[in-house]
Amino acid sequence: MNALTESLIELIRRTSAEIPDDVQRAILTALENEKKGTIAESALKIIERNIELAKQKSQPICQDTGSILFYIDCPVGLDQIEFADAARAAVKQATKVGYLRQNSVDSLTGKNDGTNLGPGAPAFHFHQHRGDKISVRLVLKGGGCENVGAQYSLPNTKLNANRDLDGCRKVILDAIVQAQGKGCGPGILGICIGGDRATGYNHSKEQLLRMLDDTNPNPELAALEADIVKTANELGIGPMGFGGNTTLLGAKIGAANRVPASYFVSVSYMCWAYRRQGCELNQNGEIQNWLY
Repeated sequence: MNALTESLIELIRRTSAEIPDDVQRAILTALENEKKGTIAESALKIIERNIELAKQKSQPICQDTGSILFYIDCPVGLDQIEFADAARAAVKQATKVGYLRQNSVDSLTGKNDGTNLGPGAPAFHFHQHRGDKISVRLVLKGGGCENVGAQYSLPNTKLNANRDLDGCRKVILDAIVQAQGKGCGPGILGICIGGDRATGYNHSKEQLLRMLDDTNPNPELAALEADIVKTANELGIGPMGFGGNTTLLGAKIGAANRVPASYFVSVSYMCWAYRRQGCELNQNGEIQNWLY
């Protein structure tokens, strides 16, 4: 087994078993903000204990280890085929030793070969740059939270949502209301304004690579992110839909160009088990440092 495959196995293990520090801080803050003795507080205490046990035992935070999404920033000239082969070998081994559940099935036959490999599984997103660093980010996105994602086409007459940021706000909040605590809330939203149906969803998921406590460089989107979180947490949906003050831990919004005929708003929902990790690799494929 080469160094790159070993590094990617460790990336998978850490992503599956350890919540990033920014997410941990957000969950602890949410716990402090819930009323004592409520079901919401109890739910967050269970989540907190779950996180502790998973890290101690180096076992998956959630039994649904989800879709495996690799995001690779790489120098021009990196052999992407070789990298993908190493990643597939890492996924197969990580599944064998229990870091990942045997979680990928053939969509036509329902067959599960137990490897987590197949068409589109895992998924790779390569982005070239002219530097010499190789950065790999991994998201493990569970099926429950994926099920409550949503995409809207504006204008939306039912919601009185026009083709502007206020219209975007209305449909994003509708997606939260429609979820009603499903998808293992409190959740985190990745959102894209614009693009087409495919690129909009891709870009919305890339927003989930951002730190929870960062600030959007676009002032209008930064304000909308803050407003969405504040408003969502006033809806009373709460953790797991039990009621309470914490419906969202964060919202991250990006924008992509669109054609004049279309105005999509794509919403990707991430569960509290926000499994997102990344690392920088040297030219030999060895881990140099962690990104989260």
